[in-house]
Amino acid sequence: MSIRNILIHPDPRLKKITAPVAAFNDDLRRLADDMLETMYDAPGIGLAAPQIAVMSRMLVMDCEKEEGATPQPMVLLNPEIMWSSDETSIYDEGCLSIPDQYAEVERPASVKVKWTDLDGKEAQETFDGLWATCVQHEMDHLDGKLFIDYLKPLKRQMITRKMQKLKRELARG
Repeated sequence: MSIRNILIHPDPRLKKITAPVAAFNDDLRRLADDMLETMYDAPGIGLAAPQIAVMSRMLVMDCEKEEGATPQPMVLLNPEIMWSSDETSIYDEGCLSIPDQYAEVERPASVKVKWTDLDGKEAQETFDGLWATCVQHEMDHLDGKLFIDYLKPLKRQMITRKMQKLKRELARG
């Protein structure tokens, strides 16, 4: 397992629509392990493949944050939302590709998602609370959408400028 570099916004790869996962093999399992290790190391609760420059419809998440609780890592391949609630919730979202920036985003409070697991079997589950927000946030990444795309243009531009400055500072070392 290895920790991968996380792309920082703005990066054109973060705005691309990803391709479906077609091959269920050891390379895919290694990628899932790397993604989970990268997510936990960041630390974060979700990570989508395009955030590490892999243009596949794949995401990992673990929203179990209680101290001493058993981790609940999930790997979702080719996820699709089958149903979403009319009821919404607002979370102060952040993103590993937009470090230290947070904003309130309104999304459906519950979603039913179907996906393929690492063995190529179909699974589905209804998520609510933080899990629902996280899965929707990560699925947006698969379609080239970032949480800041839900914000008003001025706020989005401010965050983008901060990220451009951060990238310049990181490039200088």
